[in-house]
Amino acid sequence: MMNYLQRLGRSLMLPVAVLPAAGILLGVGAWIGATPWGEGSSIAAFLETAGGSLIDNMGLLFALGVALGLSKDKDGSAALSGLVAFLVITNLLSLGSVAELTNQAEENVNAAFGVIETQFIGIISGVVASIMYNRFSHVQLPDAFAFFSGKRLVPIVTAAFMLILSGLLFFLWPFIYTGLVSFGTWISRLDFIGAGLYGFFNRLLIPTGLHHALNSVFWFDVAGINDIGNFWNSTGELGITGRYMAGFFPIMMFGLPAAALAIYHTAHESKKKQIGSLMLAAGFAAFLTGVTEPLEFAFMFVAPFLYVVHAALTGLSLAIAAFFQWTAGFSFSAGLLDFILSFPLPLANQPWMLLVQGLVFAVIYYFLFRFLIVKFNITTPGREPVGESLDESDNDLEEGTSKIGAMAATIYEGLGGDDNVLSVDNCVTRLRLEVKDMNQVDQAKIKSTGVPGINVVSDHNIQVVVGTQVQFVADEIEKIRKGN
Repeated sequence: MMNYLQRLGRSLMLPVAVLPAAGILLGVGAWIGATPWGEGSSIAAFLETAGGSLIDNMGLLFALGVALGLSKDKDGSAALSGLVAFLVITNLLSLGSVAELTNQAEENVNAAFGVIETQFIGIISGVVASIMYNRFSHVQLPDAFAFFSGKRLVPIVTAAFMLILSGLLFFLWPFIYTGLVSFGTWISRLDFIGAGLYGFFNRLLIPTGLHHALNSVFWFDVAGINDIGNFWNSTGELGITGRYMAGFFPIMMFGLPAAALAIYHTAHESKKKQIGSLMLAAGFAAFLTGVTEPLEFAFMFVAPFLYVVHAALTGLSLAIAAFFQWTAGFSFSAGLLDFILSFPLPLANQPWMLLVQGLVFAVIYYFLFRFLIVKFNITTPGREPVGESLDESDNDLEEGTSKIGAMAATIYEGLGGDDNVLSVDNCVTRLRLEVKDMNQVDQAKIKSTGVPGINVVSDHNIQVVVGTQVQFVADEIEKIRKGN
């Protein structure tokens, strides 16, 4: 079950990856519209409409991305089936359709059916489509119906199943919707404390990859909060909309880079050069783009106590920003790029104060991390006992091999090669691998490539944190597996 949920979380990253495009379009459009020369500009309206078209259709994108990501061979027909599933259920359960089915006016229909095109329905549609694809994509029908065999059969059975599911949701959706709204309302009533609790659990779930499920409640229109959509569409409340995003900026732009500096300064002198390169790259990625996994995975397993402290500080940051109603938003993650784009938006409330808060958190992170590491002799990267350093000589690579190709070859060898590796996949920063025997995995050899961390999920599943170039490493590994 845990493995399936992790695969679901990974699949969600594909549609979420389009949000930076929406953020750029909306941010640039809002910036142009906010300038004296751009007031009433058709260019600004054009860009904002284009960005809104992505944000407003995230449910559809989720259906496509989840169906593709959970299908066994990532085939496009699975994504097509996800589209079919989403269209069937959202049209059958739309306000107009339900009004016609129940013989009543649209204004008398339960409000739940007015928000059926949500990311939640998109995820359900994608899951159903992937199950249908994995089950029926290789089914052969009798000769008379041979044209509809295999992958052509998948959208048909998907549509048929969604008819049944739509019938069930006709009765269940109002209760589901009410429950989600109640949960969101409960969090909202906790005011800044609720924002803090969300930030804390958001970071705690990072190692499992299940933080995306929690994020969907607050960032998207699953429980009526829709923090990202409302912020970028300027349809929320000033000082309130964006509270589930704003507090991440001080952490990702300042806190974590300061933690990286503390880890570097407390490393053994003989390892500072190696650790410095790692921390510089990871810290810069967190500051610029908000991608924090390379840095967090560098210490979350070797120093879990530090990671809990980091999670608590993240919660504190969100609570403080929410308390003072300082807001800014992101389309992808809380890095400098998104901060700049969100700055001119109407719902950005005193966003410069987040920079001041960030500087304060940088000081807290640096001195607290440095104190805890030294006081409790925590074995953060570069503080391993003498004799446990990685032997880089094991990384024997042919001359002329690319750096990424070399890394891929060493990782694959450390995983046990063809005899042990069953499947290879990746998310934004991690290789996600399935192996026959975890005992055959040589973690020291994998770490010799300089990867930030390794996470053994189960007896047959392992994750290797590579960073933002993970896709290219995964591609190189696939080439090795295919003998290219």
